[in-house]
Amino acid sequence: MIDASPSRTAALSRLREADLDALLLIRHFELRVLDLVVSGEVGGTTHVCLGQEYVPVALSPLLDTRDMVFSNHRGHGHYLARYQEPGSLLAEIMGRTGAVCGGVGGSQHVYRDGFLATGVQGESLPAAVGVGLDLRRRGSGGIAAVYVGDGTWGEGAVYEALNMAQLWQVPLLVVVENNGIAQSTPTRRHLAGSVADRARAFGIPHLLLESDDINDIRSYLAEPIGALRRTPRPLVVEFMTVRLGPHSKGDDTRDTETLDRLRARDWYRRYAAAFPEQFAVADRRARLRIDEVVREVRSRALAPGSAR
Repeated sequence: MIDASPSRTAALSRLREADLDALLLIRHFELRVLDLVVSGEVGGTTHVCLGQEYVPVALSPLLDTRDMVFSNHRGHGHYLARYQEPGSLLAEIMGRTGAVCGGVGGSQHVYRDGFLATGVQGESLPAAVGVGLDLRRRGSGGIAAVYVGDGTWGEGAVYEALNMAQLWQVPLLVVVENNGIAQSTPTRRHLAGSVADRARAFGIPHLLLESDDINDIRSYLAEPIGALRRTPRPLVVEFMTVRLGPHSKGDDTRDTETLDRLRARDWYRRYAAAFPEQFAVADRRARLRIDEVVREVRSRALAPGSAR
């Protein structure tokens, strides 16, 4: 485990420009999506990943075109970290032409070669085992990477999938974004034991990361993920992270004191304090880019199959 408290600014290392750009792209994309919900330009349910952006950005260079990434209902950051194309995703969310799935998948159900997101809790894990088994049989060196939250560990499909993955030695990377709350229920009230113990019950290795330092995370995970390619088997990697925004749109039930405590751990605030000049330039660049993306997507016609 990386021994670096999220509250210690000194624990952060200077980011490459591309990594900071990716982090801020996701942050400002998600903030604008919430604005578009308020203005009525985005309908339905929309789950943003504010506070968790660093997880897929850290993993991005460790996953390549051989791999299949399975996302979830809170998956905008997973998509943007992999493709860096906010226009196609925003068009999907807004039901406009040029959308990655023609405007019929919306915020939660996005498919692209090498990427699949679903809003059904735990649904992706059995599918990922099948894909991972195929990758192993073909000897591609690819892995199936699945993002889940702490709440997903209440689904039976998770345990069926882990059982098969271990029995068949499938190259499966389970990325757990444990943000301490499942919709409105704190993890301590819905999860008996721990994710680590549940993984070990199947003989599956588990790694726990408390750091949000992207460079440290990559250094720590490069060898374990590389080992999955050389010797296929499942691995569970759990990130202790925070969810700063609502579960979906405006339904946050947490009190102000709790939210203030979580905001103090936000990577955005800590990187801004640690590297103010670098951060300010990159932050402005990301804001302007997202402003332009929103303006351009707004001007597009509705997609033929869109429900908007």
